[in-house]
Amino acid sequence: MNTAEHKPTLAARCAVLGSATLYEACGQPCAVDPQIRSLWPGAFIAAAAYPLVCSPGDNLSIHIALERAPRGSVLVVDTGDFIAGYWGEVLTVAAEAAGIAGLVINGGVRDVAAIGKRRFPVFARGVSVRGTVKASAPAVGLPMIFGGVAVAAGDLLVADDDGVIIVPAAAVAATLQAGEARAAKESVMMSQLSQGATTLQLMGLDHWRERA
Repeated sequence: MNTAEHKPTLAARCAVLGSATLYEACGQPCAVDPQIRSLWPGAFIAAAAYPLVCSPGDNLSIHIALERAPRGSVLVVDTGDFIAGYWGEVLTVAAEAAGIAGLVINGGVRDVAAIGKRRFPVFARGVSVRGTVKASAPAVGLPMIFGGVAVAAGDLLVADDDGVIIVPAAAVAATLQAGEARAAKESVMMSQLSQGATTLQLMGLDHWRERA
């Protein structure tokens, strides 16, 4: 038997751990602004980031990125927090055809019902019916700061109902290893809790009983 065939993929390992555990395991400031939330419950992304910048109310960079981004990557779109309908059903269909894993944008999107029906993972700051122009493309594929976190092409982005994190490419292996060790430790702790132990005992906080 070829054990490599049964080795969990990076995305599968991230899905088991979740963004919160990976954030704790990373040990770096990797948590994106919590106002950027999943468009529909249960949306999940674990993929290589492809960053781009849109001018306020202008989505030309997205159209360019759909031709340039590697298959399997997630578009990470900075709009300067400007809320407009940068993305909708048409771009969702185009992204699916291009093999894009999802969208994370600090601006707005529209066609929410259609995107949810297609189960395409989108994380956005807001929803807006306002359309956009196509007149400028400030940056496509270049490093930037997104939601307070540095991001470059190839960094690992993980997004779920708890939030969005971006792990530098050089720290991915160590973060996954630390995350799995943390999850195993928490599994033991939860077993002990179900048998009557308390969090004060297990976390070495007993001394606070007399102080509180």
